[in-house]
Amino acid sequence: MRFCLFLIACLLLPNSSFAEKQVIHIAAIDWCPQICPEADKPGYIIDLVKQIYSNTQYELDIRIYPWSRALSMTQQGRVHAVLSPAKPEAPDLLYPINEVGTQRMCFFTDREKQWQYENVHSLKNRQFGLSTDTSIEELNDYALLHPEQFQYLPYNERHIVQQAKKVLRNRIHAFLFTYNSTVYTLKNAGKWDRFKSAGCVQEAKIYMAFSPQINMQDDIKKMMEVFDDKMAILKRGDGIFQVMSHYGLDDWRAK
Repeated sequence: MRFCLFLIACLLLPNSSFAEKQVIHIAAIDWCPQICPEADKPGYIIDLVKQIYSNTQYELDIRIYPWSRALSMTQQGRVHAVLSPAKPEAPDLLYPINEVGTQRMCFFTDREKQWQYENVHSLKNRQFGLSTDTSIEELNDYALLHPEQFQYLPYNERHIVQQAKKVLRNRIHAFLFTYNSTVYTLKNAGKWDRFKSAGCVQEAKIYMAFSPQINMQDDIKKMMEVFDDKMAILKRGDGIFQVMSHYGLDDWRAK
């Protein structure tokens, strides 16, 4: 009798050992307000991904790494997925149908400068800061043809402030980085009043991208299917709007 009661109790428990969840190991970077590992708000991408995999057979293990290492770990299959590249940044990874957001790469320069990015002709005879392994959309080809105009720094939590200092010291004319992150970081550092956005390149979709390792594909196919199914539901409702509003950001679906 006691055994029967114990068995019934176990069956009624949603998180019993009979229904162990599979862990999705995810590499990410410190990239507020998208991903904020040490902030009260974890970032809108983290919030969306957690909503997507809530009430599923999965639980998430999200850890922060330098960008190049996060991409390499995903390519090698040391983690299942990475947050959150644009496709040109890691073309060998696997991408769901649905994105997890968008990014707008913009030029930032001293507020006193009159320069404004309009097209490739406006880049002539100027030096620009850029992070390694970052896609700058329609300017990718230009950067390859004119490497002498670009000074690269690896992306880390100090990257934006380091690039800003180089602008103020006239070592570069401007730097390129994602709009939301740059404004967020420079405001928190008390430096935004010295800077302005001086034009942007095309907006790009960003993704939860998965490892291409063959021995992981059965699991990853199911993870991607869950992602796409749940993201499609979020897109049809107001869940994305609510998350973005929580960070004072526009709903990326409207762009």
